[in-house]
Amino acid sequence: MIAVGVTMAAGIRSRSGSSAPAAPSAALDLRTSAFKPGGDIPKRFTCSGADVSPALDWAEPPPGTQSFALIMDDPDAPAGVWVHWVVFDLPAAVRRLPEGVPTAESVPGGGRQGLNDFEKAGYGGPCPPPGRPHRYFFKLYALDKPLGLDAHATKASVEEAIKGHVLAQGELMGRFGR
Repeated sequence: MIAVGVTMAAGIRSRSGSSAPAAPSAALDLRTSAFKPGGDIPKRFTCSGADVSPALDWAEPPPGTQSFALIMDDPDAPAGVWVHWVVFDLPAAVRRLPEGVPTAESVPGGGRQGLNDFEKAGYGGPCPPPGRPHRYFFKLYALDKPLGLDAHATKASVEEAIKGHVLAQGELMGRFGR
């Protein structure tokens, strides 16, 4: 597994205009064996392949963690930040998401999946237009409460709900181009 530390650029805006939450005080290591941090995301995890989510795992969160949320987006999309995956209310005991999380409202083992910008629940892999590779950010948040949002919640609604509740966060970035 490859580990990466926390670096979050506050103020990134999604297509809906919401800002990323302010950076918390603690770091959370987010890892994958699918690609190196900052490296190329294999086709298997993109619209050019099987379009399945990569396996992700993370370190022990800080005390008081009640749930996790995960957002994957592409800030290089032509129309603005494109949301590829929204997951929330992952139980505090969970330390990994397996490869190929089903594209459904619920996550096996607990948690819910929100609506991505493909207007579907679950993971939608990198699918940039031909040209320069895009960056894809996986952002994991350790929260002091479950969010209790409805299925198909958007990135904007998750970001709004986590304000003031982030205990730690981790980030992993990969690239893909066609």
